[in-house]
Amino acid sequence: MHPATSTRRGGSAARRTARDKAARTARLTAPPYVQRNVGVFELLDEEGLALIERNADLILAEIGMEFRGDAEVLSILRESGARVEGERVRFEPGHCRATIEASAPHEFVQHARNPERSVRIGGNNSLFCPSFGPPFVHDMDSGRRYATFADFENLTRLHYLLASVHHSGGVVCEPVDLPVTERHLSMIRAHLTLNDKPFMGAVTASERAEDTVQMARIVFGDRLVDTHCCVYSVVNSNAPLVLDATMLGALKVYARAGQAVVVSPFILAGAMSPVTVAGTLAQLLAEALAGLALIQLIRPGAPCVFGTFSSPISLKTGAPTFGTPEGMQIQMCAAALARRLGVPFHSVGALTASKVPDAQAAYESATQLLGAFMAGVNFIIHATGCLEGLLTMGYEKTLMDADRCAALQKFAAGVDLSYEAQALDAIREVGPGHHFLGSAHTLRHFETANFLSDTSDNSTFEQWTADGSRWQHQRLNVRFKEMLAQYEPPPMDQAVREGLDDFVAKRLETIRKAG
Repeated sequence: MHPATSTRRGGSAARRTARDKAARTARLTAPPYVQRNVGVFELLDEEGLALIERNADLILAEIGMEFRGDAEVLSILRESGARVEGERVRFEPGHCRATIEASAPHEFVQHARNPERSVRIGGNNSLFCPSFGPPFVHDMDSGRRYATFADFENLTRLHYLLASVHHSGGVVCEPVDLPVTERHLSMIRAHLTLNDKPFMGAVTASERAEDTVQMARIVFGDRLVDTHCCVYSVVNSNAPLVLDATMLGALKVYARAGQAVVVSPFILAGAMSPVTVAGTLAQLLAEALAGLALIQLIRPGAPCVFGTFSSPISLKTGAPTFGTPEGMQIQMCAAALARRLGVPFHSVGALTASKVPDAQAAYESATQLLGAFMAGVNFIIHATGCLEGLLTMGYEKTLMDADRCAALQKFAAGVDLSYEAQALDAIREVGPGHHFLGSAHTLRHFETANFLSDTSDNSTFEQWTADGSRWQHQRLNVRFKEMLAQYEPPPMDQAVREGLDDFVAKRLETIRKAG
């Protein structure tokens, strides 16, 4: 072996060791969420936002919203003064806003099993959460395949280890090897045992939402769950202008328990809403207003969040598109509408239509993630792992996206204008025509001054070649395996763990007898 090559590879191993140590330190010291010291990007002025809300009010008053399969919800809405005809409900202009403004919190804390990882949702805060719902997973060894519960556990472990990801998420992948009626129990238990960050609850049936609340009670205690938010869940409307019985059932369970509910219209613009940005915004605001008002009618003061999943479709193929100008415009304007309404905002992050972690995946996801951050989204879901338009969760892609989340977290700190940061002493010391590499100021700050990517290769071409000429996805294939090999679960009280296991065993027995 050439001596230079041997030295370089030894240096590569040393860099990996240093990186692993830094990653462990980052997990212990990283803030639990992003406190933004930078502004947001506003596309519409007050006149434009008011126009969108007037149109949303017209939609709710003239066309209305359908609340399907739930007579109790229709009765609640009727008693509030809404006009109910069959399952169609119409609201007078301003009715939903007044209901929301009367009691909905502007921001709230979701408690984590580890109190140091609790997150504040709303205000000038943002957090990054994994993707949700993909039935497939992808890695560079096996390619695309149906997800299993082993994949679910591994992805939950990875997100525990990633300091820039602030939430354990929900269905980080769909474990298709488990029966549909049972899998929510295994997924919630995994979130509560393999990770100690906040988590998302099940919404695919009201009894699954009830199971989630009961499992939270075992882990957090009745008193905390009765008085604070410990579960965060997303209810999607069926655009255009429908909330169905399944979503309404979960919404009622969580609202009555005082747990956070996101009302998030799921819209593919051009198919499920008008093709224009302004038309889509009015429709999604109408759907969100109606759902958020219902939450406050069920339990005034319950934490609630305006959400949206909105992506234009290709009018040539009908497929969803990501990282587009229109998608960013919808997201930025919807975030402004949420701020105007006075509730937190939840929306999408690193989405891509690419099937593998390639250049398309990188630029589409980075564009969408940056747009979400500059929009001021409080809860950025799908921040890591997305491939194939949310059909696939990628192992290497998860690490790619987490690196961009870390970069944005550094950006959010803003510009340091302290005397030390002004660096006048360094400029005086170096003077004209010299370099700053050995200055006292540089030596004080060289380890922390600039963001250093954990996934990019900034070495010379010769060093890169000596290390095997590996592309980023090849390096990250090795990296995620190293992380999983190093994983150690967060500590959990043995009695709590036994209580959780006992609950799951009894529920599985009940479900299997009934099925």
